[in-house]
Amino acid sequence: MTAHSIVLTRNNEFGGAAARAVVAAMIAVLFAGSTALTPLYIIYKQAFGFSQITLTLIYAVYVIGNLAALLIFGGLSDVIGRRPAALAAMGVAVVSTLLFLFAENVAWLDAARILMGLAIGVGTGTGTAWLTELIATSDRSRAATIATSTNFLGLGLGALGAGLLAEYAPWPLRLTFVVNLAVLVLVTILILRTRETVSRPGKLADISMRPKLSVPGNVRARFVAPALTGFGAMALVGFYAALAPSILAQQLRVTNHAAAGALFFELTIVAALTILATTRLSSRVTMFTALVLIIPTVGLVVAAQFFGSMAIMIIATACCGVASALGYRGGLQVVNQIAPAERRAEVVSAFFICCFCGNALPVIGIGILSNWTTATTASLAFAGMITIFSLVALAFGAKHAR
Repeated sequence: MTAHSIVLTRNNEFGGAAARAVVAAMIAVLFAGSTALTPLYIIYKQAFGFSQITLTLIYAVYVIGNLAALLIFGGLSDVIGRRPAALAAMGVAVVSTLLFLFAENVAWLDAARILMGLAIGVGTGTGTAWLTELIATSDRSRAATIATSTNFLGLGLGALGAGLLAEYAPWPLRLTFVVNLAVLVLVTILILRTRETVSRPGKLADISMRPKLSVPGNVRARFVAPALTGFGAMALVGFYAALAPSILAQQLRVTNHAAAGALFFELTIVAALTILATTRLSSRVTMFTALVLIIPTVGLVVAAQFFGSMAIMIIATACCGVASALGYRGGLQVVNQIAPAERRAEVVSAFFICCFCGNALPVIGIGILSNWTTATTASLAFAGMITIFSLVALAFGAKHAR
């Protein structure tokens, strides 16, 4: 069986391209579930009567599940196998989707977001490792490209699909999650028939529940630049996922839910295409390009709000897609290069924590500021913070470049 064949193995399991397609679909559907709320936040805000701060907290609690997955269950699939870990992640995602489907108040949304973060944290780590093992030895670098581009594609499709359903179909707070649930079940069935790549899986009892995280002293100075780059890149994604619909409705006077989903879809599809188009760029060139691009990009976001211009917002969104993709990929590649081989997992985990914090903390800050002042002023503060982080990252990156 060749690396590109689409066949079933003798055990009636998917192998080759079919197996890779199933694992990629798992990553996509998990991330799609995380952004299904993006165009629905405005509707939930009206239905449940919560404030802008509460909206941002609903978005940000997702990081609790991410951190739990990273710190406690990061090695789950290495111990029990890729398929059991993937099935566990999909099961948690199903429970999360059911909570969204029957949500009656903010507490339900918070619980669903935490569980979705846990499912994605376990599922994407498992999926990336699984893809690496399913791809031919000489071509394993494709795994990271497939995983990251599928990640962004899933994020975009989740927001776009939810926006279209919310605007043009009945039951806007229900139908999206019925569709998500059906896709989750379908992909879970396919995972059951996908080839396991861990030869001797262990038991749950073999997993250490003790969180382990550190950055060795000899690489800490060089770690600052990629860590801040990842923080800034994911802050851009979090800004759009949580706050773009409110900005469209309040500053740009665009209340169409499909438009809110389409705007985030634009960011993610540009990001996915950027990852695919820049695979030959070196890690440091990629990271520095992202840092330079982030500064005018956040300026464009503020300008779009100040002038109430949808055209500027569309341009800013495309720039955000490029900057976030380059920042995430470049930062991760640099971290992989500087991390000692015997402690690579710990250092990469520290990088991901910086990304998760970037995805959540600035969004909370903007929500709090927007209650005290205007949304445009809050966005201006966000732009200032990201600009400072980018300049610091550029300084550290230039000083400690090899």
